[in-house]
Amino acid sequence: MTAPTTGVTGTVTTAPPARWSLWRAWPRSIAALWRSSLRFRTILVTIGLTALAVVVACVWMALAIQNDLFDSRRDQVLIDAEQARAAAQRTLDAAVQSEAVRMENVMTLAFTALRDQSSARMMAAYRIGPPVPNAPQDRSTAEEVMPDLLTTPMRALVRANPDQQIWQPVELPDGPAGAPGIMVGQQLSIQGVASYELYLAYDLANAPETLTFVQRTLWVVGIGLVLLISGIAWFVLRSVTTPISEAAETSAKLAAGRLDVRLEVRGEDELATLGRSFNAMADSIESQIKELADLSLVQQRFVSDVSHELRTPMTTIRLAADMINDRRDEFDPATARAAELLNAQVQRFETLLTDLLEISRYDAGSVQLELEPTSLAHLAEDVIGSMQQLAEQHGTDVRLVAPGGYSPVDMDPRRVRRIVRNLLGNAIEHGEGRPIVVTVDSNQQAVAIGVRDYGLGMKPDDVEHVFDRFWRADPSRKRTIGGTGLGLSIAMGDAKLHGGELAVWSGFGRGTHFVLTLPRQAVALEGASPIPVDPGDDAALDDLGLAAAVDLPRGDAPSETGSGTDAATRGASA
Repeated sequence: MTAPTTGVTGTVTTAPPARWSLWRAWPRSIAALWRSSLRFRTILVTIGLTALAVVVACVWMALAIQNDLFDSRRDQVLIDAEQARAAAQRTLDAAVQSEAVRMENVMTLAFTALRDQSSARMMAAYRIGPPVPNAPQDRSTAEEVMPDLLTTPMRALVRANPDQQIWQPVELPDGPAGAPGIMVGQQLSIQGVASYELYLAYDLANAPETLTFVQRTLWVVGIGLVLLISGIAWFVLRSVTTPISEAAETSAKLAAGRLDVRLEVRGEDELATLGRSFNAMADSIESQIKELADLSLVQQRFVSDVSHELRTPMTTIRLAADMINDRRDEFDPATARAAELLNAQVQRFETLLTDLLEISRYDAGSVQLELEPTSLAHLAEDVIGSMQQLAEQHGTDVRLVAPGGYSPVDMDPRRVRRIVRNLLGNAIEHGEGRPIVVTVDSNQQAVAIGVRDYGLGMKPDDVEHVFDRFWRADPSRKRTIGGTGLGLSIAMGDAKLHGGELAVWSGFGRGTHFVLTLPRQAVALEGASPIPVDPGDDAALDDLGLAAAVDLPRGDAPSETGSGTDAATRGASA
């Protein structure tokens, strides 16, 4: 039976993975995948950075193309307007030299030259200055539109700069939305007659279509580039992360005890070198573990054989010691005292042999439970009754609080009784004569018994070693009721054998609390114990007639770094 982890910490439960079918669980699932998958994290980062780079590049290229397209079209328009103006000016100059030509006909010929040389959509000419005799009238191909397109600042610039081209973007009428265009202004002059403002309006409707086509092409290419780079990244990562995943799985199997698993080595690259190094490490670990296992087996056999072989002479020595001790009244005081000490030490030696044999059985895995339906509350009453005389010798009042735990539960009563006797004996020895509270309670999953004393307690560093074999918090403190230093180790083994847990809480100057929890069924414990290991505040002190925690002797209180002498001992068997 596999027992759960025991100690001062609680059981850690893992939440079930969220299902992808529930859209509300997607953020949590993605976050878990981000933490657990290097491949997913790398591909996501690659896609994100690539998409960002492509977006920036496409936006920059679109803006650059848009600006360049407009500049190119503007330069073409200005050249076209200049060529058209030059052609019209030549026509005017040639016509003016012939006196037989009327000025209106001259302007008509100039407009004809403008239409032939220019691709302008609309054009107009407005006389500069006051009316002049024989000067042609204003001309316009779109008289109803041109005045609205021309601005006062532009006309002022055209009048003030006869040798320059003035241009500005305009919106030409083209349906409800209009069309983008450029208005170019310059001057025409009829020698000796008048000067005219010449305006040519060019349509740029084809420029947005070209720009839209270019932008659409850029985005299609950008999306394709992102997908292509993502595919390449996935392929490259798969070739790298697959051996890493295999190494992780093999490491987990190796950690689980399967020492024969090895990595498959392919090629001569860095990953192959890693695989060969891993396999060499696994071979070394396997050989060392086998050596340690063989050594441990030899040690277990040695302890078991020595303990077993010592029982026969120990029985003889015990009989002789009992006979001598029974007749100690006939001896002188020194000899009588020696007989008493001999008898006590022989008893302790016999107890030590028994505990060593029990420990060797646990190490060998040959311990079997003898389950019987037993009431934990009644078992606690029996143990308290059997140790009443010891408690009276120490001036300790043992109190039983049992709100639950009366229904029978399958357990090995001999081993559970041994655990409770050990815990209660330690509490009596280290309780400083203060009351001891034994609590029995249960829930649907487990039954538990807690033994709380209000003695000196232990430091946090000592609590971590309380179940170690032969460990004592203060070796200088003598045991008053004997013990071998194996009692709590055996108790922990008995608890695990039942599939339960034995946990401890201790506060320096506040006492110690041991809690044994056993499952009702032959399954591992789940959930919290019916009795909390940490008793919380000391409100129960008032109920017990104790006004405050025990006073710490001078020099025994732990400092901020945890130093100090602990007056309590947790490792001896009662």
